[in-house]
Amino acid sequence: MSSTRRRTAPPPSTGRLERAEATLVDRYAHLVRLAYLTLPPELGRHRKVLVAQALVQRALPRLPAAALLPRQRTDGAAAEADWLYARVLRSALAYDRRPRGWPARVPPPRALRPRLPVVWGLRLTPHAGGAEEIALSRMLAEAPPAARAALALRCGDDMPDERVRELLLAVGEKDPDAALAAADDLRAHAGTDPRTLLGSAEFDACSVRTRPTDLLRRRHRVRLGCLVAAVTACGTVLTVSSSPAGPPEDARTRPVRAPRVTPDHLVHTSSAAWADTARVDFTAWPARGGRTDDDALLTRALDTWAAPPPGTAAAGTRATAPVPPTRGARLLYAGDVDGRAVVLLHDNDRVVRYSEPLDSPGRPSLVVARTDEAGVTTAAALVVARHDGAVRYLTAPWIAEAQTRDLLRPDTPGRPLHTTKDGITDAVRTPGTTGACSGVPVVQLRSSVRIVEKHAFLVTDLGGLTPTHLSYTPSPHSGAPARQPREATGPAALTAWARTACELRALRDDGVGVRAVNLWDFAEQDLPERGGRAVWSCTRVSTWAGTGDIQVHLRPPARTATTPARLVARDRSTAACSRFGQHVVASTAWTTDSGRRYVLAAGSRDIRRLTVTGDARATEDGNTLAVRAPKEATLTVRGRTAEGASVAAVGGPRAP
Repeated sequence: MSSTRRRTAPPPSTGRLERAEATLVDRYAHLVRLAYLTLPPELGRHRKVLVAQALVQRALPRLPAAALLPRQRTDGAAAEADWLYARVLRSALAYDRRPRGWPARVPPPRALRPRLPVVWGLRLTPHAGGAEEIALSRMLAEAPPAARAALALRCGDDMPDERVRELLLAVGEKDPDAALAAADDLRAHAGTDPRTLLGSAEFDACSVRTRPTDLLRRRHRVRLGCLVAAVTACGTVLTVSSSPAGPPEDARTRPVRAPRVTPDHLVHTSSAAWADTARVDFTAWPARGGRTDDDALLTRALDTWAAPPPGTAAAGTRATAPVPPTRGARLLYAGDVDGRAVVLLHDNDRVVRYSEPLDSPGRPSLVVARTDEAGVTTAAALVVARHDGAVRYLTAPWIAEAQTRDLLRPDTPGRPLHTTKDGITDAVRTPGTTGACSGVPVVQLRSSVRIVEKHAFLVTDLGGLTPTHLSYTPSPHSGAPARQPREATGPAALTAWARTACELRALRDDGVGVRAVNLWDFAEQDLPERGGRAVWSCTRVSTWAGTGDIQVHLRPPARTATTPARLVARDRSTAACSRFGQHVVASTAWTTDSGRRYVLAAGSRDIRRLTVTGDARATEDGNTLAVRAPKEATLTVRGRTAEGASVAAVGGPRAP
């Protein structure tokens, strides 16, 4: 009797495989951190931990016949390490990519994603860091994936730039120099050395803390399971002792709903909590209003949020999770405003406004807005009522003073805005959307000295549940250092906003959730033929989702302080004019009083040279340029930074 033995092919390069396995074990925490930092922030910390572990654990299915990197290394250990880093980095960068032609709204196929480790009943998250780690985490969330990877390799693994560039090229990154430049910006704005920050527990996806998921929901399911078992047992007994009437219904096929949230589950923050906390946001708002004890109203609000009934006027900002409230939801307000009963609730990263008519027939309404990482200014007020082109705000408990002013009248002081003891303001007109732009009303709020943030700031209504914060970044010619935007309450800020304020009417919130609008005067230029001095500005509209649109304006000398600026260019869904897009170049046509035509160009603070190509050619050192150009000329303008990076003009080639 003979037996046939199954023949299997030996693994390729067994020695290299053993070395790679040893390297993976030795560098496991570094590889997991690289994957964790590179993965999309939208996954959330729990899922990023699991995905990062899965990507590293599946990095050794087999070894390739040839080295992955373009340059061979004589050091075998270094070659295996580079191969592992490239495998993990390639998987992390490609995690959220879709095949060519794949619908944008449909998640990538499961075949492209690794099978995750099974974790039942627990949430895994890295340990919380301090303020500097949190600030770096926010900056990383806004940076491109390749930039996050470059920073992790540089500062977390002490790799030289040449090796980082080689790794990025090996995994298909087309512009590794741009990724390294973005990593430099992250490093410059981190405050503390990123080497120290990335080594903290905030970014260690191998040292995690565990928290249970919804224990109440799990307990509810256990009770339901016991009830189902008992009913099934009784059904079996009845089936045996009586004539059969068909098989019993399988209760396991019935969906288990999330536990219903009732008014008893709502959190009521004390009225003094905001003055004794380091987290000054919506979690510090107390429950206010004359109907905070109206359980019937609160029940209708919570039930409508969980499952809006037919006829409800429901609206919400994009990228806001449409999930029911949890038992940690907070009550912010419940009362009567302008003929409607209004309830404001806060749950994790969302604020919800429910309202219903008091007497007249009408349907209830529900608005859900995203408010993650709100702060002193962006959590300073909520729109509690909107009626006939006016809004009423519910101000935060730390707001000590409120005024109204018109952006088109920068020299006119603000007028006091009456606020009730519950924080409800008088009606404030909103910027109109049609007709002549005769006024742009805004609200100026001042925070209390009790939070050591005593300062005034401007907000305006652009159609969302949260008002939009207006800020200003002065020109480098003013002598102001390069730093974050300032509040738009000073004379220079109000004068600049007066020339572009009417553009706010075109920025009405259509569901994107406008968080802030910043006006940045990035350059000044002497116009040709003694035409005076003009200012170049970039207006950035930032949303709660992180995306942003920009408009570039040129403000030449004008007869009045409110003469509209000239719109030069615009761009959508861009990082330009933000902390991660600080290099800006723009150009436009200009005709002098004598009828001569020029092309004007300007760049931001770090632009050292401007070049014009096409039907006219010119190169000028500095960050401004003016050159004669023929009519209907096609031109391309580019700038170059001190580090040698090339920056294209916003909007691409422009014809004067």
